[in-house]
Amino acid sequence: MPEDLYAAKALYMCMEVVIAVSSVIGNVMVVWAVNINRSLRDTTFCFIVSLALADIAVGALVIPLAITISIGLQTHFYSCLLVACTVLVLTQSSILALLAIAIDRYLRVKIPTSYKRVVTPKRAGIAVFVCWMVAFIVGLTPMLGWNNLHNLQHNNNGSIGPDLIVTCQFENVISMEYMVYFNFFGWVLPPLLFMLIIYSEIFYMIHKQLNKKVSGHSEPNKYYDKELKLAKSLALVLFLFAVSWLPLHIMNCITLFCPKCEKPMFLIYIAILLTHGNSAVNPIVYAFRIKKFRTAFQRIWKQYFCCKEAPPPESQPSERLDNNHYIAAAVAAPEPALEHNV
Repeated sequence: MPEDLYAAKALYMCMEVVIAVSSVIGNVMVVWAVNINRSLRDTTFCFIVSLALADIAVGALVIPLAITISIGLQTHFYSCLLVACTVLVLTQSSILALLAIAIDRYLRVKIPTSYKRVVTPKRAGIAVFVCWMVAFIVGLTPMLGWNNLHNLQHNNNGSIGPDLIVTCQFENVISMEYMVYFNFFGWVLPPLLFMLIIYSEIFYMIHKQLNKKVSGHSEPNKYYDKELKLAKSLALVLFLFAVSWLPLHIMNCITLFCPKCEKPMFLIYIAILLTHGNSAVNPIVYAFRIKKFRTAFQRIWKQYFCCKEAPPPESQPSERLDNNHYIAAAVAAPEPALEHNV
C-alpha cells in the first residue's frame, strides 16, 4: 500500500472514531433530555427521538462496521451484504423521520386549533413504527436478491469463489442500479424535494400570519414566532442532512453512468465521513437553536456530571399548554384584513 494512501486511511479511521463517540454521546443526550423534560414530550420530539436512535446506531454500530470494511476483510458475501444493508436501513429511517417531522410542523401551523385532535401521541407512535418498517423494507431489499452476487459469479476475474468469500466493500456487494434507481431516485430524492416544498409552505403560512399584525393581541404572534424559530431549526437539520448525503449519492450516480470515470480515494473518504458526521451534528443544532434542548442539556451536565443542584424539569412550562394558550388567543383575535374587506 502506498504511504500516502496508508496515511489517508489512518486519518479516515481516526476521524471515524471521533465521529462515532460524538454521535453516541450527543444523541444519547437528546434522548435523555426528552426523557427528563416534560415540555419536550411532544409529537415533534417523538420523531426527533426516532432520528436520534438511528444516529446512535450509526455511531455504535455502523461506523465500527465501516472501519472494519475499510480494512478489506475477506468475509462471506451475505455477511458483508447484511452490514451494507444495515447502513441503508438507518439512512432510510433518518429520511422518513425528517419527513414525519416536516409533516408534523406543517399540520401544527395549518390546523393549529384541531392539531391535538388530529396528531395524537398514539398516531405519532404509529407513524414512527411505520417509518421504521418502511426503512427496513427499503434497506433490506438487496438481501432479497437485488445485489451483486450474480455479477461477481459470472465475471472472469475470480473475485468470488464457490464458498462465496468476497473482499467486503460496499460496491462489491450492493448493486449500483439499486442504489441509484431505487434508493436515490425512489426513496431519497423525492422525500427531500417534498420536504423542501413543505418547509417553503410552512414559512409562507407563518409569515402570512405574522404580517397580519393583529392589534391588541400579542399571543398569536408569540405562537407563530415560536413555530417560526423551531421550523428554522428543523429546516437546518434537513439542509445539513441533504448536504451530508448528496455527495455520496452523486458519486454512486457517477459509478453507474460513467463506470470508467476515476474517483479519487480521498473524495470517497470525505463523502463517507460526511454521511457519518451528519449523525453527530444534529444534537449540536438542537443545543444552539432550540432553547428547551439547551436548557435540558445544561441541567443534565450540572446535575449528573458536575453533581450540582438543578431545578426540577417539572417547573418548566409545558409546550403544549403554552401553544394551546396562544392558539386560543389566535382564534379569539379579530382579523382586521377580513373585517376591512367586509
